[in-house]
Amino acid sequence: MFTGIIEASGIISQITTEGTNVHFDLNSSLANELKIDQSLAHDGVCLTVVKTSPESYRVTAIQETISKTNLAEWKVGKSVNLERCMPANGRFDGHIVQGHVDQTGVVKAVTDQGGSWLFDFEFDNQFGNVTVEKGSITINGTSLTCFNSGPGRFSVAIIPYTYEHTNFHQLKVGDLVNLEFDILGKYIQRIIRGYELP
Repeated sequence: MFTGIIEASGIISQITTEGTNVHFDLNSSLANELKIDQSLAHDGVCLTVVKTSPESYRVTAIQETISKTNLAEWKVGKSVNLERCMPANGRFDGHIVQGHVDQTGVVKAVTDQGGSWLFDFEFDNQFGNVTVEKGSITINGTSLTCFNSGPGRFSVAIIPYTYEHTNFHQLKVGDLVNLEFDILGKYIQRIIRGYELP
């Protein structure tokens, strides 16, 4: 489990295709602390570390993951938001994040507000995902608060620290982002709609 508080960034150094799987090699300051089989969120996507070195590591994405996230658009040199799993004795600074991306969204507008930035997003609401005013959302692994919430759209405000220490400063209109909707909201919605829970 994650909390949506970004620890560090990783820079993609190599992308290798093997059948339908894709291996991503990344350079990061976290590399020397990682272990094989460890889960690590990459722009909100939980991936397993399969190889390590003092300065870099490798993760592998299967076709299912690639088809439901923005990983197909990743290029060498891209900066990726990283978060390790929450330790059992850690502080819960964000919200409950599983690292299971629900769908992608699109940056519709970026507005510099002279000290913060307003990002407007749209997403396909045919999958039944919803946001609520002042509710939680995970964008590229970052825990944020929604406002201007409506069917298939919402906004977030980004403070300077988050803007500088995540890849939000690289986002531009038209970019795809990974969205994970609030797990509590998803369960409540299914109960209200009368779906059978597993």
